[in-house]
Amino acid sequence: MGETMSELVCLELSIVLWVVHILVQAAYAGSALNPDYLLGPRDQTLSPKGIAYGRATRALGNYVENFSPFIAADLGLIATQHTGGWGATVWIIARIVYIPLYLAGVKYARTAAWAVAIVGLLMMLSRLAGY
Repeated sequence: MGETMSELVCLELSIVLWVVHILVQAAYAGSALNPDYLLGPRDQTLSPKGIAYGRATRALGNYVENFSPFIAADLGLIATQHTGGWGATVWIIARIVYIPLYLAGVKYARTAAWAVAIVGLLMMLSRLAGY
């Protein structure tokens, strides 16, 4: 079997991936919302045009929901020196694959990528528990 990425590398990549999510959502916001609104205080709620902005926003929200458990498990593995498993590598790869699948609206593959990421988290928890 090949080598896994270290938990520290996966943590670094997860932050880069968070930035990518933000930039993708911002790029779609530029075409979906009025530039004056985006640059202003956003006192009013506007309805964005098109579906891409909504998908990018939901993908970002999903990432943020899954990011905290990943960080907790990853830092736990690093702190307890239970590193070397496949969980963090599985999680980061699945989350990278998730973005284009969500933006393209690929239903079942997107859900499968999400499920694989959850399996990665469970693998991390298992390793953290000493299994």
